[in-house]
Amino acid sequence: MTYRIEALPLEPFTAYFAMTDAELAEVGARRWVADAPGRAPCRVSLQDTEAGEALVLVNHAHLTDPASPYRASGPIFVREAAVRAEPAAEAPEMLRKRPLSLRVYDRSNMMIEGQVIEGADLDDRLAQWFANPAVAQAHIHFAPRGCYLARAVRQET
Repeated sequence: MTYRIEALPLEPFTAYFAMTDAELAEVGARRWVADAPGRAPCRVSLQDTEAGEALVLVNHAHLTDPASPYRASGPIFVREAAVRAEPAAEAPEMLRKRPLSLRVYDRSNMMIEGQVIEGADLDDRLAQWFANPAVAQAHIHFAPRGCYLARAVRQET
């Protein structure tokens, strides 16, 4: 058993880039221009943004199972120029260089583990968790602010 780290698809977010600031405000979103490198990591490309890049800041539901008490959503950044990152068997640099909060779920979307780690330890922790057959997925969050970054899912080999 292995895992893969998945980025969000771009398609659900493309309409935001055509909206006016007033329209974005009506749906609780904001236009954002990165003011420093690495300040607004993109959840589609799984890359840090460069200063001056255009993004939207939106609320995203990342655990939507209505039967789970762990349903969750939160703010995410999406780059206007994003290209979706391919699923990967190892953590991208964007994740490896940040303090992370991990939330591990079983097939019923019940949380079975949670831990704060250094991003450099992400691949080792995921390998350990996915060795447990009860683990179905892990949600990866930025530890200081709690924002969702990506998820790791079980991949049968």
